[in-house]
Amino acid sequence: MKAKDLLTSITTALSINATLFEVISTFSSHTQLNVVPLISTEYKPVGLITPGQLAKAIQRGCPHETPISKLSYTPVTSFHEDTPIDALNHQSFDYIALHDDGGQFTGLLNQSDIALSILRNKNQELLVMEAFFESSYDGIYITQIVDGRPKTLRINASYERITGLNRSLMLNRYMDDLVKDNFISESGSLAALKKGKPVTLIQTFKSGLKGLITSTPVADENGKVSMVATNVRDITELSDLKNKLDQNKKLAEKYYSEIEAMKDQFLQTPGLKAKDPKMLEILHLARKVSKIDSTILLLGESGVGKEEIAKYIHKNSLRNDKPFIKINCSAIPDNLIESELFGYEKGAFTGANNNGKKGLFEVANTGTIFLDEIGELSLDIQVKLLRVLQEQEITKVGGLSPIKIDVRVISATNKDLKNMVKEKKFREDLFYRLNVVPVSIPPLRDRKEDIFPLVSHFIKRINEKYKWNKSFSRDALDAFYAYSWPGNVRELGNIVERAAVMSSDQLITCDNLPSIIASLNTIMPLRFDSEIMPLDSALGIVEKDLIDKAYDKFGNVRDAAKALNIAPSTFVRKRKKYID
Repeated sequence: MKAKDLLTSITTALSINATLFEVISTFSSHTQLNVVPLISTEYKPVGLITPGQLAKAIQRGCPHETPISKLSYTPVTSFHEDTPIDALNHQSFDYIALHDDGGQFTGLLNQSDIALSILRNKNQELLVMEAFFESSYDGIYITQIVDGRPKTLRINASYERITGLNRSLMLNRYMDDLVKDNFISESGSLAALKKGKPVTLIQTFKSGLKGLITSTPVADENGKVSMVATNVRDITELSDLKNKLDQNKKLAEKYYSEIEAMKDQFLQTPGLKAKDPKMLEILHLARKVSKIDSTILLLGESGVGKEEIAKYIHKNSLRNDKPFIKINCSAIPDNLIESELFGYEKGAFTGANNNGKKGLFEVANTGTIFLDEIGELSLDIQVKLLRVLQEQEITKVGGLSPIKIDVRVISATNKDLKNMVKEKKFREDLFYRLNVVPVSIPPLRDRKEDIFPLVSHFIKRINEKYKWNKSFSRDALDAFYAYSWPGNVRELGNIVERAAVMSSDQLITCDNLPSIIASLNTIMPLRFDSEIMPLDSALGIVEKDLIDKAYDKFGNVRDAAKALNIAPSTFVRKRKKYID
């Protein structure tokens, strides 16, 4: 008999890249599973995960999006599905994976599967069977059919451990009597004998413990059922896990919601990439205030990503399925901004649309309006905007009746509004109305850890657009990191695109970057006259090279010494040493 002959059904399997959440769902949907096999992307067997390992991962607080590859799982040995059962009988593994000619996973066997085969085909090997029987981690319960009734024949030590029952009290007793005396809640042997096929059920023992059992009828050479073999697996851990999952259902839904929100962050807000702790703290604050309707003022230099933060807040708010309207206050002429913001009635002024027009505040009703460059508004418009924020209503140009609106306002500026208030260029009352929740976004030079993720994002987007496969060299990335980025994320995106377009090779190097950035590359290849030299000589070459480069770049001792983090006097002394 071959190994594949023991497979009775297709085994549920998960990819090694699947998440903890998918493992929980699999065990919850298939309570009969003792383990879940893990396969690679090529469908080759990798290992298996048990309810116990799953429970430990949850107890450690592992996020539900954690891949299985980061969890503790049990490696599994794989054999060809045509391997003879005799060859597998001597393996020391609880579970064995099977694969076909292409190495792809076809099923999973445990030692109980093999034990049943031994009982069916090799009754003469009693000593071998006995050793396997007693050493099996699974509980094994064998009944013999006597006068049409299953009678207890053998019980192994694992069964006693799992059930808490003493085998001496059960041997040679009929299964219906054991059920009657409450040793077990119901008999798998009786059910399997009645149905003539394997039966799986959850059994409660007299000790109060529970087990998942599978009872399989075994036919003799004449095709008549002579025995029933029952495999017993402790499901106490799985039962506890199920109870814990039920008790924490709301918490699980919360985690799922957070995962979906993170997907929205990266999939629906394409310009928002954050790794630096400062920016992650900003995102945490933005996410926290997104659930309430307080007015938010985004502060920061031009190009830091204020619009992306505004979109992020909207997408995580209760208004995320409502309009998001962006208004660049500096791009609309003063004589048109009132009608653009609040709309106008028909005939309100010469050249007006005969049907009138809705303003952007009315268009954004029930949603979010983003007022970018808020510091550019004239004082007259500031007065009218203040009324909108206070009364939650607008009046169209040429209109008489106010219109009620429900709009969440997010504003942004790169100017110092407090200073503008002092200079009477911005209304103080409007400033305090807008500045309910201020969010200050740091410039890119102050969150250096965001540079590499942003570069990766921009070049990926360009590659997808033009079907390229370009990437940046290490020296180019170092130059990016050293540059101060006065134009922030917007400048970074432009430079990445320019370098990708100008590069004729797949690898983009410093040669493709603007000179002001390329000059910051800190990688300085050194050539020595020999393969091996005294260490003092090598250090001297490096020191002289750095001193010469620093002086050539800055042209004065003070700045050159500062760049090398040494005192000016030390710089002069060392430079004189190498000149002399």
